[in-house]
Parts: sequence; structure tokens; C-alpha cells
Amino acid sequence: MITQIHELISCCDQEITMREYHSSYQKIIKTGWTEFSLWVEQRGYGELNEIIVKEYCDEIIGTHQYSDLNERDKKRLRSVRMLLSYQRDGDFEFRIPTRQRLFRGSSGEAMQKYMNYLRDVLTLKETTMSNKRHYLHLFNEFLEIRGYSLEHLAAATMSDFYQNQILSLPMLHNCNSTLKLFLRYAYDCGVTPKDYSIYILPDNYKSNCKIPTTYTENEISTVLAAVNRSSSIGKRDYLILLLAAEYGWRASDIVKFNFDQIDWDKNRISFQQSKTEVQAEYPLLSSVGNALIDYLKSGRPQTPAKEIIVSAESSKRGQPMNKTTIHSIVTKYMSAANIKDWKQKKHGPHSLRHSLASNMLKNNVSMQVISNVLEHRSMESTRIYLTIDINRLRECPLPMPTIKTAYYRGVLV
Repeated sequence: MITQIHELISCCDQEITMREYHSSYQKIIKTGWTEFSLWVEQRGYGELNEIIVKEYCDEIIGTHQYSDLNERDKKRLRSVRMLLSYQRDGDFEFRIPTRQRLFRGSSGEAMQKYMNYLRDVLTLKETTMSNKRHYLHLFNEFLEIRGYSLEHLAAATMSDFYQNQILSLPMLHNCNSTLKLFLRYAYDCGVTPKDYSIYILPDNYKSNCKIPTTYTENEISTVLAAVNRSSSIGKRDYLILLLAAEYGWRASDIVKFNFDQIDWDKNRISFQQSKTEVQAEYPLLSSVGNALIDYLKSGRPQTPAKEIIVSAESSKRGQPMNKTTIHSIVTKYMSAANIKDWKQKKHGPHSLRHSLASNMLKNNVSMQVISNVLEHRSMESTRIYLTIDINRLRECPLPMPTIKTAYYRGVLV
């Protein structure tokens, strides 16, 4: 393990050059290393450890919590964290770990029991659990800071809680649902003397009220063209983008894609979708097939993993990837392609799924076919895409009836 700071910086410098990081990003990271190097020299530090990194971040940046920083300080924190992770693992951590949040106090104890109930009895998926855990943490922190207890909640307490939160309409809806179910559970288990879920008012939210984010066929082609397919990572990323853009696969389906799902003789792919558990079957498109062969022959690390798409990072080489990494990869090429307003729009793999449906609709593909491609359980889930087909919507208005009243013809009696 490299302990000397200057030697470690030199190794990391060579590493980011070898990995062909973008020149502007290299400049930002190297600036961060230079600032850190000057700081350690002034204090006579020679070897790197977590205590020194924490001291630097708290003194120079003001905190070592990533979520509390502006963009400039995030880059500075990222640069020193890269040194620390390379020293520890021989590779750069993919992202800075977020602050671990624990339930506190008597309310937190009840919430933890509720989470155990959701996991052990209702056997909810971890993605669903994570969403509920987030809103319960918000409520737990509010109660503990204000000194409130679950046993003595009031309508004013809940009103105060929501006034102190900054939640979008979908987040408010999810928070309402989570807290309502938790408070019913607390009452059923005797934690509270009455059912306080009555204090959470309905929000009249409809999940399909928001128009999906989509990109044109030309924009998606530009994103695909931004991939450097000569490198092993580029071959993998190109395959990931194709699976999202050509098939509309969710990130959860991409990371679970394995060899057993491919029938090379019949040129088709069969698998069960992770979210809906619907059995799906797709033709093996030539674009996907060629990208797949190129990745398997010249890009995929040697690994016994059954999943096709695996990590290329040194510390995780050959291991299956996670969903958040897929999102980061799509975002990376949205940025590289310089797609207009991509930062203001959704820019993960799900946006490519929405775009597939939208572009099929523009090419006069029927709603039933689109629903089959996306493997929706219900046609109602597909109808949302009608809201983004402006040309078809223009065909919908009824003709203006002939006006009989003299007043509206400009003839005043």
C-alpha cells in the first residue's frame, strides 16, 4: 500500500491519464491534488490516512459531508477521496459514500420495527424499502429535534412537519403514503393511543400528471455516437445505451442480463422483467447483437459471473454492476453529446425508455405494440405517451360549430 502522499498523487496522476479521463476533468482533479499537497507540506504531513483527509476537508472545505457542498467544493472533496480510495483499494471509488442515517429515539425504534415488518412479513423489495426509509428518516429527525413523541401527535404537528420539508408533488405523495401506513401500523401495534393517520390529508396526486422526458431519434443517435467504442469500457457502455434505447430496458433489467437469456439460433432474447415480473421476449437486433459480440470478444473482463455486463474497475473487476452505475453511465454520455437542456430534464436510462415509446408513436406504431415492447401490465400505463405526441394531439380538437347567435357574429341587436 502506498503511504507517501506525493508518491500516491503521482500514481493517481498516471492512472487518470491512462484511463483517458476528459482533459477538463483531469485539470479539476489535479488542481485539487495541488491544493491538498500544499496544505500537507505546510503541516509537515508525509503519509496519507483518513484522519488527515478529514482534517483537511473540515478546515479547508468546511465539512466532509458530500451532500452539504457546492459544486466547486464537491470536486475538491472528490479529489482527496480519490487518493484515499486508491491507497485503500488500488482503485478510485465510483462515488463518495453518503452519510449513514440511523433512526433515533423511541419514534425511531418504532420505525425500525416497522421496516423489519415490511422486510420480514410483507417481503418488500429493497428499492421499495429504501424509498420508505427515506421519508421515515425525515419524520424521525423532525420529531427528535422538536422533542415530539409518537404518542402525542396532533394535526398541528403534522402541519408543522410538512411546512419544514421541501418536497415536490410526487415526493409529497410518497411521503404521505409512507407516513399514513406507518401511523396505522403504530396504532395497530399499540404504539399510539389512536390512529394518527387521519391527520394526513389526501393530496389528490395522480402519478401520470407529469409529462415524461423524451429525446428525439437524432439526439439519441448523438448520444450513441459520443461513445469511444475503441476502449473496453466504451464497448460496454455502448451496449448498455443500446439496450436502454433499442429495447427500452430498465436499469434493473440491464444489470441482470445474462447468457441464459440469449437464443443465438433463433435470434431472440427472453427474460422476466424485474419490476413487473412479466415474461418478455425481444428479437436480437443486429445492432445489439454486434455490440454484444464486440463487448464479449474485446471488452468484457474474464469472470465467472453469469451476468453479461460487469464492472471494469480494478477493485470490482468482473463483478455485476448496480443500477445507479447504469444511470451514471447514461448521464455521462448525455453530457458528452452536449444534448440541449439535458441537465434540466431526466437523463437516466428511463428517459431512453420514454424516448423509445415516444418515437415509436411518432412513427405511427400502434399503442398495443408499444405496450407489448415496454411490457406494460396495462394499456393505461402506455396511454401517458399520448400526451407528448403534439402532432397527434393537434388532430384531436373538434371543429368549431357554426355560430348561430347574431351577437357572436358581431351583429348587435
